[in-house]
Amino acid sequence: MSLLPSLGGPHELRSLSPEQLGQLAAEVRAFLIENVARTGGHLGPNLGVVELTIALHRTFDSPNDPIVFDTGHQSYVHKLLTGRQDFSALRSRGGLAGYPQRSESPHDIVESSHASSSLSWADGISRAFAQTGRRDRHVVAVVGDGALTGGMTWEALNNISDDNDRNLVIVVNDNGRSYAPTIGGMARYLNRVRTTDAYESLHRGSRNLFTRLGPAARAVYRGVRGGTRGFLSRFTNNAALYSNLDIKYLGPIDGHDLPALLETLELAKNYGAPVIVHVITEKGRGFQPARDDEADQFHAVGRIDPSTGQTIGSDAGTAWTDVFAEELVRIGDERRDVIAVTAAMLRPTGLLPFAEKYPDRVYDVGIAEQHAAASAAGLAYGGLHPVVAIYATFMNRAFDQVLMDVALHRAGVTFVLDRAGVTGPDGPSHHGIWDLAMLQLIPHIRIAAPRDDARLREALREAVAVDDAPTVLRYPKGAVGVELPAVERLHDGVDILAASASADVLLVGIGPMAHLAMEVRERLTAQGIGATVVDPRWVVPVASSLVDLAASHRLVITIEDGIRVGGIGTRIRQVLRENGVDTAVDELGLPDEFIDHATRDQILTDAGLTASKIAQDIVAQVLGTRIPVARPAVDDTGEIDSVAAAWGAGDSA
Repeated sequence: MSLLPSLGGPHELRSLSPEQLGQLAAEVRAFLIENVARTGGHLGPNLGVVELTIALHRTFDSPNDPIVFDTGHQSYVHKLLTGRQDFSALRSRGGLAGYPQRSESPHDIVESSHASSSLSWADGISRAFAQTGRRDRHVVAVVGDGALTGGMTWEALNNISDDNDRNLVIVVNDNGRSYAPTIGGMARYLNRVRTTDAYESLHRGSRNLFTRLGPAARAVYRGVRGGTRGFLSRFTNNAALYSNLDIKYLGPIDGHDLPALLETLELAKNYGAPVIVHVITEKGRGFQPARDDEADQFHAVGRIDPSTGQTIGSDAGTAWTDVFAEELVRIGDERRDVIAVTAAMLRPTGLLPFAEKYPDRVYDVGIAEQHAAASAAGLAYGGLHPVVAIYATFMNRAFDQVLMDVALHRAGVTFVLDRAGVTGPDGPSHHGIWDLAMLQLIPHIRIAAPRDDARLREALREAVAVDDAPTVLRYPKGAVGVELPAVERLHDGVDILAASASADVLLVGIGPMAHLAMEVRERLTAQGIGATVVDPRWVVPVASSLVDLAASHRLVITIEDGIRVGGIGTRIRQVLRENGVDTAVDELGLPDEFIDHATRDQILTDAGLTASKIAQDIVAQVLGTRIPVARPAVDDTGEIDSVAAAWGAGDSA
């Protein structure tokens, strides 16, 4: 009889026998492989935490005892155990989110998918419980070894160790990987732990180990790997820290041995002070194709064959990331001073080909975007030109360093932002919609948004040629669209993609949105409205030719896939006013909201970013029935076209 379909909630785990728990773990793995294969998602991480998640929910009383997942991509098992077993629309509109989401369940606490914040959350929640007399409640933070490369983790541990009168359990899910193998000194230390004879013995029979060592408390706290030592001191090997840090350490524990996990977590729960439980897991456990995938062990997959792991229907064309990867290698061939920096995302950001060819010219700093940016400033000072490649959403974390370390010191650093704009199925904290509004605040910065393959290559070369200011190159997730050639390039680099005899509307397409601008132009032409389409290429600073073009048109429409508030359209409008140009500007973009998971097309449609909606609104603006209203048309003699003006007035009436 199957156990998973009849599971009524995590409380029912306490009534299951050890044999039944093992059966449940097998059923959960089979469910994940079958269902995530259909929809795509984070398969490898979840296969690795099946037993751990079962043990957590059997030991603790969620949601009374909050369980905080760092990053949250490994929460699928948690969702299954808390009553969410319909994965048919995982990561699609109307279906389950790929990360914890409070609107789905009271068991979900932290929705953000940005790494290394879980211990700060746990610190705050546990302090609140202590302050308000709820000392019967526990807080659990599940953090991967990859997230330990992020500085926030250590800031939180420093504070947790200073106030140790709380029921706080930190579970380190150590699989040696984040997106890819974890890097850095801490990773090397954990690798030594995983490969010692002591751990190998534990892995073969941790249940027997507990039995042999006698009373459980003594076994854990005096036995395996010096359990009473402070966690930080284990990484630094600094004996001075032992007396200063009072966070108890339990482990390492075999993360797939349920009895060992249950016994250790029970001890941690009853300790009455912060405890770290070090759990060794295998990413992709139970699915051989994932285990065989050395690159990232199926960290995130599209639709796959559940038997072979082969990708299904993936011929979507050349990805933006691949174009960047290829061109960076070519630039590296020509310039030895160009180096690459990434924050634990060598493969996802396209730096792997460069690393394979020039391994000594790539720095993976771990999940540490702030450090990446500040270190890049130092690299530039030392005579190199760093290319820092990260996801656009993670650029948020490094804002201060870009502002005060890179820009203030006029450092020649190029930031390449992958997954800019709407990303779709991964939800609010993965959309890269804030970068344009955020980064254009920075003095001297130059921002490029290529519309196609050729412009990406061109902009990257132009960016690395700048040695006295930060440059930014942004592009979206997915495949590059068809090439969109210019009919003319102006003196300052602005591309005119289409012109019209009547200068009614100037359509400014930012990056790939230039394709949408061309579609809008076709619809306007059919309505007798002339439209010029331009791609600024470099959207910050605003080109002088764009000001001149705006002055000669009746209406300016900007289209971008970032937030409208403080976006490129807003900057263009401000520059026009500074130059005495009063042409009306309508800035189209995304709302300043957290946008749930859905397809890119669904999200753009919700925001009104479709050719039909934009064209409809422009027609109304030209007629004078929608604000901002287009300037009145002027005939060949320089007089206002009375027919057009009357037409607009009549429609308004």
